[in-house]
Formats: sequence, C-alpha cells, structure tokens
Amino acid sequence: MASSSKRFMKLAGMTASIAGKAAKNSLKSFSVDENKRAEARSQMLQDVGVQIAETLGEMKGAVMKVGQIASQYKEVFPPEVAAALEKLQNNAPPMPYSQIKSQVERELGLPIEEAYLEFEEQPFAAASIGQVHKAVLPSGQAVVVKVQYPDVDKNCDSDLKQVRMALKMTGVLSMGKELQDQIFNEIRDSLKDELDYIKEAQNLAIFGAFHADDPGLIIPKVIKSHSTKRILTLTEELGEPLSVAATWDNDIKQKIATRLFHFSAGQLFELYRMHCDPHPGNFAFRPDGSVIAYDFGGIRTYSNSEIQLFRRFAKHALKGDVTALEQDLVTLGIRREDEVLIPGSFYENWLQIGLKPLSIPPYHTGAFDFGNSNIHHDAIGQAKQGLKYFKQFQPSASTMMVDRTVSGQYWNLVNLGVEIDLSPLVKHYIEF
Repeated sequence: MASSSKRFMKLAGMTASIAGKAAKNSLKSFSVDENKRAEARSQMLQDVGVQIAETLGEMKGAVMKVGQIASQYKEVFPPEVAAALEKLQNNAPPMPYSQIKSQVERELGLPIEEAYLEFEEQPFAAASIGQVHKAVLPSGQAVVVKVQYPDVDKNCDSDLKQVRMALKMTGVLSMGKELQDQIFNEIRDSLKDELDYIKEAQNLAIFGAFHADDPGLIIPKVIKSHSTKRILTLTEELGEPLSVAATWDNDIKQKIATRLFHFSAGQLFELYRMHCDPHPGNFAFRPDGSVIAYDFGGIRTYSNSEIQLFRRFAKHALKGDVTALEQDLVTLGIRREDEVLIPGSFYENWLQIGLKPLSIPPYHTGAFDFGNSNIHHDAIGQAKQGLKYFKQFQPSASTMMVDRTVSGQYWNLVNLGVEIDLSPLVKHYIEF
C-alpha cells in the first residue's frame, strides 16, 4: 500500500484535475442553451466519476472502501458518479500471501503454523480492506479467517477529506454544509466500524443472540482466541449463492424471502440496530430455506425517537395518509421546509409504486411476483415526471442506511425470483 505522502499527492492530483474539468464546464455553460448545458454537465460528471473510481481503485485500502461506501449513497451523488463508483464493488484483487501471513502472525503473536493446523494461501474472498481465507484450528474445527490489510486504517480520515473535496469541486454536493457534515460523518463512522474487527465480533454476538429463536437464520460464531482488532476467525458456515437459490422451488424461496424480511425489519423495529449491507454476497442459502448472514461490520444503531418516527411514517404510508406523510418527511429532513406546494397526487403515485411489492391493498393483493417486477422501472418514470419537485427534497442522514437496506433486499427478492405475499409480515411490525 502506498505511503501517506504518495497517497496524499495522488488524491490531491485527482482533486486538482477535477477542479479543472468543473471550471471548464462552467465556462462552456455561459454560451449554450439549457439542453446542451445539461448534456455537457452530464458528460462532465461521467468523466469525473470514472476518474474518481479509477484513482480509488488503484489505491486500494481505506480510500477504495470510501468509494465503495459512497457508491451506496445513491441519493447523495448524481447517477453518473454513483454508477462509476459502484464498479469499485468488484475491483479488489487479493494481497500476496506473504503479507497476509505477516499480518496474522503480528496480530496473534505466534507463527501461523501454530495458530492454525491448516491455512489456505489462496483467499476465497477479497475486498477493499481485507480478505478471507479458509483454515482449520489445532482442534480440527473448520473456520474462516478475515484478515485486514496492513496499515489500512491509518489514512482513512485524510482520504475521506480528499474525496469530499474532489466531489465538492464538481458542485455535485448540492446541499448545505450541515447536511454535508452529517452525511460524511455517517460515511466516516461506517468506515471506522468496518475497520474494527473487535466491534464486528461484538455485533456478531448481539445479532446471533437476537436471531437465536430461528435456527434457520444462521450467523457465524467468533473464535475469540484467534481474533483481534485486525483478525477475525469465525466458524465456517457454508451455503449456496443467490443465483443457485433462484433455481429452487417457490415454497423454499418463500422461506428464504420471509427470513430476509425478518432479518432486516426485526432488527430495525425490535433491536434498534441493523445490518445495513444486504449485498447478495453477504448471504448464503441452503435447500431447506435456511439463510446464512455474513459481514457484520456495517451496522447502524438507531434511537427510540428515530424508530418511532420510522414506524409513524410507515403507518401513514400504509394508510395512504399523504398529508401526515408529507409532515413526516419534513421531520425526517427529506422534504425541505419551504412554501412550495406539492399536490397529494405526487405522493399517491409514489405509494402506488412503493407499496405494490408489499401486497398492500388496494395497490396489490395476493402474492407479488418479484421475478417479473417492473417497480424499479416505474420508479424511474415517476422520478422523471416529478423533476419539477426535485429541489424540494434532499438526502437525510438518518434514513440513508434504511434506504440502502430496503433497496438491497428488494433486489435480493427480485434476483431470487420469489412469488410471495409480504403483507402478513408487514403487519407483524406495523399496525394499519
């Protein structure tokens, strides 16, 4: 991994280049009509997104993770930038085994041959801040070992500042400084949590206890003797990927979908903390409908007042009370407080789209076919129609992780191809 000074120079160079592109685009905008101006800005944002993604992808470590986290905040960034950053999710070549071996031995304080009976040199998963190896303990127990790359935690604050400055130069962060601070504090806290494997071990214990009543929802257990802040050894819990589960019978898929729903909704409304990265790679599945959940680094904790507000918003949405719904959006910080009137039909159209997959009458009754869902296309169409109200809304730091989780689970059910009536599960958490 590059030294701090080299990293700074590379990021500063990226920022200066982006500032030049933004300035050039501003000069062009004085002499063209509105359509050409919008086209030029979109092209500029595409170029900026690619440049940021390429720079962060080359650097690896914490700054690459910053880009990955940022890509999941689609409400914050223009689609051109978010799409480019999203490619970072699949751009994480493994680190040489010699460096992984040194990190394990440094953290555990003994040779790797003594700590583990077997330790596979090739990782079976590699990410931006670490990689995962299969191993066997001296007792003969099969485990997986999550190893953080050396020194990855040293530069995260300065890296994040540079990324924020680069985005600010383009004018893509069209929000006040206070909201910017809230959002980037959220990203920074999420990153620091993911860099602390002791905290992740605590999360695994908490969520394991919370879901203990359902033997079909499996969370790996921590091997404390072989875990530190940068090494996490877990029981090996294997299953099939989502692509395989999608080929199973619908009754099995319904069990999986039910568990995924309770996994997120139960955590939010009953535990007041939630696993906020429902990427399909963070789950595995078994033919009996069991779900295995991985990666408990990205956890968001909520206050009682936040949960009660979420519950109130959900109840008003399910009842179709658009007047109360708009006030909830103001309280959540999503609807700006201004005097611009938005017709009730605007909210009713969004409810028509958003409540259909939940099989909420009158929007939809009976099982919803996620495999043939057009909801995401409907949402794009509605967003285009509602462009004139775009400036009346803004991202909210308190709802971003919930939005990310709901969106991620929707796509999991789409890719699972399940047909299911979710309304009884909704009623378990929200009375309406």
